[in-house]
Amino acid sequence: MPRPRRSPEPDRFRYERELIAGGRRFIAGIDEAGRGPLAGPVVAACVILPGAWIEEGIPESLKLLNDSKQLSELQREEFFELIVSNPDIHHSIAECDAQVIDSINILQATHRAMNLALAGMKCAVEHALVDGRPVKTLSVTQTALVKGDSLSYSIAAGSVLAKVSRDRQMLEWHERHPEYGFAEHKGYGTPKHLAAIAEHGPCSIHRLSFAPLKLVQKELF
Repeated sequence: MPRPRRSPEPDRFRYERELIAGGRRFIAGIDEAGRGPLAGPVVAACVILPGAWIEEGIPESLKLLNDSKQLSELQREEFFELIVSNPDIHHSIAECDAQVIDSINILQATHRAMNLALAGMKCAVEHALVDGRPVKTLSVTQTALVKGDSLSYSIAAGSVLAKVSRDRQMLEWHERHPEYGFAEHKGYGTPKHLAAIAEHGPCSIHRLSFAPLKLVQKELF
């Protein structure tokens, strides 16, 4: 009986190569982490991978680079260090904290963080590959890709930088406020987190505009 054919590996530099063929040179991948949690910042990262990799293939050490949610914590940490320590990779990380999120809403804060990450790049980005839906306020031309962090190495790199940066911050906040369990759930609305909010009330990094915390505020005031 013939063996079933394996699906070919996706070409995760397809979009970058198409843009280079169209005359673009500095193509960035942008992704964010932290839109859904009840606490902590939303973090965005912008990454430009070397042009030689786009033409010749990504190094073996980064071939498993993917959507950060598909990677283990150890893999994310290893990829993070490989990316930020490589002088040929341009990257920038930016964030908007809970107060900004409450004042302008999470969607606008996410887009602001993306633009801040773009502004922090040391080279002029000519085009951005963005995970998800188009960002109307983005300061450069863009290609929005649904599930882009699994379609583009550039976006996947941004996904890893944003996720690891945010998770590290939440570990630091756990040291200051261990009662909420930030180290475990990273600010997401798990039953334990909701129970801790009910018992202790919100702290300075909770997003008071998010539904469960709005209810707590109403009860307090």
